[in-house]
Amino acid sequence: MEVKILGTAAGGGLPQWNCNCPNCQAVRASSAGVCWLNQSSIAVRANNQPWFLVNASPDVRQQLELLRDGKPVSIRSSPIAGILLTDAEIDHTTGLILLRESSEPLRVYGTDTVRIALTEGFPLLSTLAGYCGVKWSLLEPGIPINLGLDAANQLEVEAFPLAAKPPKYMRHKAVADEVWVVGFTFRASGKVMTYAPGLAQLDDTVLERFESSDCILIDGTCWQDDELVSLGIANRKAREMGHLPLSGAEGSIQHLAQLRHPRKILVHINNTNPILMANSQERQVVEKAGIEVGDDGLTIEL
Repeated sequence: MEVKILGTAAGGGLPQWNCNCPNCQAVRASSAGVCWLNQSSIAVRANNQPWFLVNASPDVRQQLELLRDGKPVSIRSSPIAGILLTDAEIDHTTGLILLRESSEPLRVYGTDTVRIALTEGFPLLSTLAGYCGVKWSLLEPGIPINLGLDAANQLEVEAFPLAAKPPKYMRHKAVADEVWVVGFTFRASGKVMTYAPGLAQLDDTVLERFESSDCILIDGTCWQDDELVSLGIANRKAREMGHLPLSGAEGSIQHLAQLRHPRKILVHINNTNPILMANSQERQVVEKAGIEVGDDGLTIEL
């Protein structure tokens, strides 16, 4: 199995167009130790088969260029066989509209709540119906499906529920027990990778899943719960937005540091998070805990 990080940053990327936090200013000044990052997305494949894109960010055009290899066989071609959605957030779905010029319907995988959100709240699916169209494949949490293009190429994905918030545009319609956000566990040739870019809490079930994986790519949005509030750029804390902060007594670092088996990599990192600075004290804390900070273009071979 091959995994490529296409975008490490959370919504808005780094730098964010309307932000002058220290990280954004450092990128604009081309300072050492911090670099431009695209918005959150990865791609997965097995046995050199076509890639499966996980989440379609607004940066999808340049991200797909990272997946091209070999000589094109036709004037029109795509490096991806399908798109899997962890949720219906604008940052993870807007890229679908940029793929409207596909020569065939986009194959999109997601839960029923995501399909409803993209039909009733943010009508991307009905919009795309007037262009290339969408072939929707249902993902049910806890039920693995095979993404392999033939019997000889097995790439299994299992969606699992995560504690997180529905998109803001759907909160007036949200039902308490509905699953709005899932993570994905991929399996191929005996190797396991788990992806969870949106995570409001860590429980024993999720931690056991992480421990049984060879590699995990996990939500690293904010360093502290009141990060955005303290900077005066938001009035909601990280947990209120559905993201568990890294630091603090109940932060994710404390739990991730105890995992022994998987390679641990942080993704979906907000532009304000000090771990994006290579020489920051916060970055040193993360690395001392045996956790890596993701980077665009990082390829993981399992």
